[in-house]
Amino acid sequence: MGQLYTAAVTATGGRNGEVKSSDGIIDLIVKKPTEMGGEGKATNPEQLFAAAWSSCFLGAVAAVSEKNHVDMTDATVTVRVTFNEENNAFFLSAEIDLHVPTLSIAEAQKLAEKAHLVCPYSKATKGNVQTKVSGI
Repeated sequence: MGQLYTAAVTATGGRNGEVKSSDGIIDLIVKKPTEMGGEGKATNPEQLFAAAWSSCFLGAVAAVSEKNHVDMTDATVTVRVTFNEENNAFFLSAEIDLHVPTLSIAEAQKLAEKAHLVCPYSKATKGNVQTKVSGI
């Protein structure tokens, strides 16, 4: 197994701080969302995780689609990451929606399920984050 790429991001201040990548491309203020008692008006860990997962998942969809000659024009992936609490314990859950205008909902569902099997973020969260995958 060869390492292809390593990203390094440093956080300071937790949910009310900053995140900066080692290359300077990411330099963001992070704030707790208003729904969690924060001031909002900045990104948060759940948004950043959803952004990373959605772009990675769409890459997995493209890889699976290429083998099946699927037209991916205007395809989109929306990931919703939810911060949950139960019995004073916190956990994440996620919903992934794949929309491919050239496919029926049933075909998009099958493609989403195949992509979920190969997406590195989906693999990393398997068994840890309750995830619903849908073709829409």
